[in-house]
Amino acid sequence: MTDEPRTSHRLYALTVGLALVVIVADQASKWWAETELADGQIRPFIGEFIRFRLVYNPGAAFSIGESFTWIFTIVAAIVAVAIAWFAWRVRSRPWAVVFGLVLGGAITHLGDRLFREPGFARGHVVDFIVYGNWFVGNIADIAIVGGALLGLLLTLLQVGMKRDAPATANTETVPPSDSAAA
Repeated sequence: MTDEPRTSHRLYALTVGLALVVIVADQASKWWAETELADGQIRPFIGEFIRFRLVYNPGAAFSIGESFTWIFTIVAAIVAVAIAWFAWRVRSRPWAVVFGLVLGGAITHLGDRLFREPGFARGHVVDFIVYGNWFVGNIADIAIVGGALLGLLLTLLQVGMKRDAPATANTETVPPSDSAAA
């Protein structure tokens, strides 16, 4: 009897569990941001490098594509389904972590797009972490970028999505030498 099904279920549970942690952390932090930063003030966290400021982002990264919010909704849904499908097949713990981070980020962004103002499938993503003068993001963005960087690292290190088969002992038989038979 193989341990493969049990291992695959555990890894999928790891992926889903990590995605749930990302979703809860992201949504809780957005609730905090909407509660504490609604006054429009910028609050320093790590000097000028990282600050908190509430922003509603209709676009993608760097507010690109603000008129195409519904496309981002469709893309987020496709990404979430694709990751869930691939994650079911993964047999590597590091890749399960990658999929969990990206899946959690995609689902929470999808939720923002579907259920936040200004309306269904056109919602704006709540961003509040200001990185210098570069961009504003949220916990889901950190999870997605972190998962993508980890996936890139695993790819560069040639870590496969399936566990390597255990090394087998050398079972070749060596024929006895003629001198041993004498």
